[in-house]
Amino acid sequence: MKNLALLSLAVLASGLLSSAGAQTTIRINGYGGTDPAVVGDLINRFVKPAVAKDNITVVYQPLQGDYNQQLTTLLASGTAGDVFYVPAETLDGYVKTGKLLPLGGLVSTTPYIKTLNTAFTRNGRQYAIPKDFNTLILVYNKDLFDEAGVPYPTNNETWTSLQQKLTTLKQKLGPDYYGLCLQPNWDRFGAFAFATGWPQFGPNGKTNLADPRFVEAFNWYTGLAKNKVGVTPSELSQDWTGGCLKTGKVAVATEGSWIVNFLRDNAPNLKFGSALLPKNPKTGQRGNFLYTVGWGVNANTKNRAAALKVLNALTSPQAQQYVLEQGLAIPSRSALTNSPYFKKNDPGAQVSRLVFEGADDGYVRAFTFGPQGQDWTKPINEALAAVLSGQRTAADALKKAQQDMATFQNR
Repeated sequence: MKNLALLSLAVLASGLLSSAGAQTTIRINGYGGTDPAVVGDLINRFVKPAVAKDNITVVYQPLQGDYNQQLTTLLASGTAGDVFYVPAETLDGYVKTGKLLPLGGLVSTTPYIKTLNTAFTRNGRQYAIPKDFNTLILVYNKDLFDEAGVPYPTNNETWTSLQQKLTTLKQKLGPDYYGLCLQPNWDRFGAFAFATGWPQFGPNGKTNLADPRFVEAFNWYTGLAKNKVGVTPSELSQDWTGGCLKTGKVAVATEGSWIVNFLRDNAPNLKFGSALLPKNPKTGQRGNFLYTVGWGVNANTKNRAAALKVLNALTSPQAQQYVLEQGLAIPSRSALTNSPYFKKNDPGAQVSRLVFEGADDGYVRAFTFGPQGQDWTKPINEALAAVLSGQRTAADALKKAQQDMATFQNR
């Protein structure tokens, strides 16, 4: 009997040891491109050490190509990762699937910038923790302002004062130079529309492009093309405003912190500075976008506790400081406002500081298309392109845009 009891205890102990030593694998889906190297390094440095004691293995599985399309397919088939990127602009579609785990009560959201939490909240439920973000700022070519004898843009510009500086610069430098690069797309213009207080979606969920506030922003933005104070990227054989700045012919671009590495690699001799976006003269407020991606958890994961531990490690203060110093995006913890990195004098650090400040300054809204997806932007983009290319007047373009928007939203 004694031997039998000892044998039973040995078997039980063996089972407990086996259970304690069992490994749980958490799969993470994210972007391809350069992300596997950066996120892989972050996982090795900060995530694996944090969860090793819990016998959790972490694997990053990038989705190449159209990320949203691929993740949607994987979620539908039940083969998506336990944790994955959730772009704010496509959040509504993922919420509809029921495949996103609401994080209320499971993860603390208080350390993060409030506007970022709002970007991932629907009907009072938060579905992702913001991993990083960008906002728009003015990035300017110091040499062109110096040559023209025009003061650099400051954080106190209004639309009017900035336009005056750009007009003077154009007049001083001549026909081969331009003030501002005008991207004919919602992803740049929209920040100025928000500065007027214009709501992207009204109480009925519809978009009104005939709203006088939207018209005001549209007329100001497209009006910069008059006398070539503003220029579109295509006119300089470029495809974005960073490319405009690279040419040395454009004084100002409206971009995020991603432009720092681009200029370092493609225009290493360009001396640049940065400033916050100008304020609307009527409201006294700036507008801005939050370009942000969050970490979401698969509602159907079989390893929820482990997935939540990995999520917390991915957004730990140490991991976020690392993200900041890589210069690719700005981390989302509000406490990082006191980071020593922001006090550095180099242009890249100053860009990052302004992008961070822009997250909660004025009418800041998430870069999103609403539940109908990216096609929502087409009427606006087409109107901008038509006016900036001289094919339509602003009034005609806006009239058509509103008609197209109404047709689209009533489908």
